[in-house]
Amino acid sequence: MADNDDDIIPAERFTPEPDNTSDNQQEAGNGDGNVPLMINGQYIKDLSFEAPNTPDVFSLIQNEVPNIQVDIGVQAAPKGENLFEVVLTVRGEAKIKEQLVYLCEVEYAGLFTINVTQEHLEPVLLIECPIIIFPFMRRIISDLTGDGGFAPLMLAPIDFASLYQQRIIAAQKNQNNNSEPAERAEAN
Repeated sequence: MADNDDDIIPAERFTPEPDNTSDNQQEAGNGDGNVPLMINGQYIKDLSFEAPNTPDVFSLIQNEVPNIQVDIGVQAAPKGENLFEVVLTVRGEAKIKEQLVYLCEVEYAGLFTINVTQEHLEPVLLIECPIIIFPFMRRIISDLTGDGGFAPLMLAPIDFASLYQQRIIAAQKNQNNNSEPAERAEAN
């Protein structure tokens, strides 16, 4: 056995570099060979945990399960050419009767380079990108509530495609409601 054999790492242990000229990437992207979606980073933008009624609330949760209300939002904003920030916002509030057990708020973001046609941009930003960063935010929420002395809040998987469709329907209804008075005014 040679002295240098232990220092060599076999090449098959590494994932090969992507070939930017492949037909699959050109079809998936905007045709110029760029990768259609790449995550540049992910980070916590804002994090808050409040349990103002501890330790008194611990005796209450021994006898009764708290009612937990969870609200989730998705926002996206351009940060440069083909660079976008996607932010998931989660607000979890646990109460027993009207007494606050805890309030947990997290804004978790990802910075993405996106090379898709304009018609596909919004679905990628509001469906695909949140799917990528959701598991990381879910772990943060679980750890935060568990470290706060409570049962970890485990968020169920989210259907971001359904949320996106609801958002489109709501926008269409809002647009129809705003255009009706103008049409009535013209008819008069």
